[in-house]
Amino acid sequence: MTQTEFIEHIPFETTQVIGAKARIGMVVLASDYTLEHEFRCIFTPAPGSDAAQILDGVDLFYARIDNSPDITPDTLRAMGPKITKTADLILAGDHVDVVGFACTSASVVLGSDAVADNLRAAKPAAQTTDPACAATAALRALGARRVAVLTPYITEINKQVAARLGAAGFDVPIFGSFNESQDPVVAAITEDSLLQAMRQLTAKAQVDAVFVSCTSVRLAGAAQRMEAALGLPVVSSNLALAWHCLRLAGVQDPLPGWGQLFLQPL
Repeated sequence: MTQTEFIEHIPFETTQVIGAKARIGMVVLASDYTLEHEFRCIFTPAPGSDAAQILDGVDLFYARIDNSPDITPDTLRAMGPKITKTADLILAGDHVDVVGFACTSASVVLGSDAVADNLRAAKPAAQTTDPACAATAALRALGARRVAVLTPYITEINKQVAARLGAAGFDVPIFGSFNESQDPVVAAITEDSLLQAMRQLTAKAQVDAVFVSCTSVRLAGAAQRMEAALGLPVVSSNLALAWHCLRLAGVQDPLPGWGQLFLQPL
């Protein structure tokens, strides 16, 4: 029998191929059905397209945070102590350029400063974001002052969302909610239901934009159609978060196909 010869320590070279342009990390709720799906759609354009060239070298990394699928202020606050530990699972021991926490209502209840502190405890060199601060940046980039808001939340959370937008300098003359606390149900709300709700809100007040809050809501692929129907910019939590991550990572190119927001720089 031939004796096996082992050749160890063969020389090799390395290059950063994955995430060469930007590494984006995201803490996603265990109960969220939607964010990763919509981010895949946005960040994986057709090969050979202008968007594919822009996003070449931008890569996403996720970790799931334990949470209750029943969204209440108490269950949202319970996630606070878990954010750092979960973010630390994203490319553990290595860097990302941007790290986000993908829950709008929890970001409002906890406060974006507290969320950012928890994210930076795991990834101290990264830029940080969450859907609440991303939405604020997005609405400002669009030049919106008067905003119609649509959420799936219960009343107590809705009041906090309205207060957060008011504190950021926005006028919220009309606010609507499906009053649904279960993430799996929210993820199944149809595009037609969303559009009809937006029509109802914008018929009652003159606004500059519509903000649809909650990362479980599916509308990214329909944003352009909704904007055409309403004659207004439409910003969802996931659209705002994806846009903000790209801009914070230094990718300022316009990305047609995802609504007016993606044509704006930060």
